[in-house]
Amino acid sequence: MNDANVLLDIENLKLSFFTPAGEVKALNDVSVKLREGEVLGIVGESGSGKSVTAFSLLGLTPNPGKIIGGKTTFNGHVITEMSEKEMRAIRGKEASIIFQDPMTSLNPVYTIGNQITEVIRLHTNATQKEALKRAEELISLVGINEPRKRLRQYPHELSGGMRQRIMIAIALACEPKLLIADEPTTALDVTIQAQILELMMELKDKLGMSIIMITHDLGVVANMCDRIAVMYAGKIVEYGTAEDIFYSPKHKYTEGLINSIPKINSENHEKLVPIEGVPVDMLNPPAGCPFAPRCRDCMKICLREMPPYTDIDGIHYSACWLMQKEAFMAEKEGVL
Repeated sequence: MNDANVLLDIENLKLSFFTPAGEVKALNDVSVKLREGEVLGIVGESGSGKSVTAFSLLGLTPNPGKIIGGKTTFNGHVITEMSEKEMRAIRGKEASIIFQDPMTSLNPVYTIGNQITEVIRLHTNATQKEALKRAEELISLVGINEPRKRLRQYPHELSGGMRQRIMIAIALACEPKLLIADEPTTALDVTIQAQILELMMELKDKLGMSIIMITHDLGVVANMCDRIAVMYAGKIVEYGTAEDIFYSPKHKYTEGLINSIPKINSENHEKLVPIEGVPVDMLNPPAGCPFAPRCRDCMKICLREMPPYTDIDGIHYSACWLMQKEAFMAEKEGVL
């Protein structure tokens, strides 16, 4: 990957929550790069570390969370070395986030106009009049009718889809280089989901920004992501293009996620194929592969040692001992 085009570079990030019960290792050696104009999808079950990764990028890790290792570089800034004051200058201006539930993200006692103009005036030299004009433009940009009327309304007066669009408008107020979408369509019906995702892609192309899409739904990332990172137990277990992940998965957890997707075009009535077992206890993670207790092809070494990454084709890699075994056998046959 050409480093000149890299907007975000996460290197060996480690983050833990220090609770009375012990240390919860939420992120374990996470590394990933995001290029300018690219859409990266981060998928996995609840508790896999998706949202924690996103919050760490903006210095929003809640207490008692703490970054204990690694380095994050974004747009020339070393995020992991910046103070809270320095981070405030970046949040909303160079990088923005759309949270899961807009009703709990928007302030119920302030009008929509107040909440959009606050961001604009904080990061620019715009006057109140100029900020209101810009807010009206943003509301139109995200596809909401009667923008002047919406500026005077409160969050509870809008539908769920409209509130989510307002959150997108706030996130785009200063035309950031990076937009983080933390499961932005979770509470919306299927029709509104499709509209929101289509809107995000249109705005990406129009503004030239990069997007990190965080979701547990592989269907959401299928058509919009250039690359996908599959997370499990605070670790990226597989990374590759959307085509690699969907048509040639190399980790048993990825296969499990794909197999659990309902097939609406199936001629026969097929039962869903769940991933058996329960997620790993992050207070007491296993010494080996965290997915080993749930893997049907688990080997003895999987329980003892964490697997290294196997490079499949330069941009596709997987942390699985089965891939190491296949690579070894292929090399052995080549020598013979």
